[in-house]
Amino acid sequence: MKFCSDCAHELEQKIPKGDTYMRYCCPNCNRIFYQNPAVVVGCMPIYEDKVLLCKRAIEPKVGKWTLPAGFMENGECVEEGAMRETFEEAHANVEIENLFTVFSVTNVNYVYMIFKAKLLDLNFKSGIESLDVKLFSKDEIPWDDLAFLSVKHCLKKYFNDDPKTHEKTSMGTFRLDNSKKELETNL
Repeated sequence: MKFCSDCAHELEQKIPKGDTYMRYCCPNCNRIFYQNPAVVVGCMPIYEDKVLLCKRAIEPKVGKWTLPAGFMENGECVEEGAMRETFEEAHANVEIENLFTVFSVTNVNYVYMIFKAKLLDLNFKSGIESLDVKLFSKDEIPWDDLAFLSVKHCLKKYFNDDPKTHEKTSMGTFRLDNSKKELETNL
C-alpha cells in the first residue's frame, strides 16, 4: 500500500499506539489499515464411499485435483460460502453435515474451513474454474496430483480415520519453514 484510500496521503508503516503489529497508517487522517487473514471455505462432498474432486482450470496449480473451495464473500456465512464454492466449481448440490477441518496456512495468511457434505445427486459437472469433476474412492484418488497439502490432509483424515471421528473437527497449522523452504504441519 502506498496511499490512503480516504484522503490520498502517502502512508507510513508503524506500530499504532496501543497495538503490537506493524500497520499501514495515514499520518494525515489517522486511518489505520488492518491486513488480516483471508477465509477459504469449501466442502468435501461425499457420495457412498467416494469424494468429489475438481481438476483446477485456474492458477495456482492448474491441472491438479482439489476439493471445491474458495474465498468467502462479504455478507455470507461460512456454510453459505462453502456451498456456493461447491456449486460454482462443480455444479454440485450438497447438504453440509459438519465442519471437518480448520487450519491456518501462515505463509499465505489463509484460514481454511472444510465441511464434510453429503452429495445430494449425481448431476455435477465442471464449473468455469474446473477442467473436470469426478468421484474418487480411496484407491482411485490421484494422490500425487493433488493441488494442496490441505486437500491431502482432509482426504487422508477422511479415508484413514475411524468413521466415528468424522464428526469431530480437526484443527492445525501449515507453516513455511524458511530455513528448509518447506511446509511443516502440526496436524
